[in-house]
Amino acid sequence: MQKMIKINFPKDKVVTRKGLRGDEIFDPIRKKYFVLTPEEWVRQNMIQYLLISKKYPASLISVEKEIRLGELRKRYDLVIYDRQVLPWMIIECKEMKTSLSERTLDQVLRYHAALPVTFLVITNGSYSIGFEKIDDKFIEINEFPDFL
Repeated sequence: MQKMIKINFPKDKVVTRKGLRGDEIFDPIRKKYFVLTPEEWVRQNMIQYLLISKKYPASLISVEKEIRLGELRKRYDLVIYDRQVLPWMIIECKEMKTSLSERTLDQVLRYHAALPVTFLVITNGSYSIGFEKIDDKFIEINEFPDFL
């Protein structure tokens, strides 16, 4: 049985509006509005959780940047950097109806190959599963680490 990380998203912290393309949600990291898709809702609520509940510095959160996996170009959801600005955590966000499966975990592990980090997290907003890399093993965690 996998350990689920309990996340209580901060209430009423995401900012939405009606836009030309439909409902939009504000990203405080990228400082602009994006179409409010189910995955974007999870990503923005996760950002609010990291900023407000966990006190992660906004300046050390990177959202949807491209990485290269061999010849492939992929986009991660969130990367959190440590105080030395080294990649520290990758968070892969899925919409709520997507189950957290081996396939989702494989995706974040591929990102880890290109961007080695200490913590890997997959979330669908309802459930989150996390791992800490200790030596050469991934150990399940049951809560988000505090930012040091």
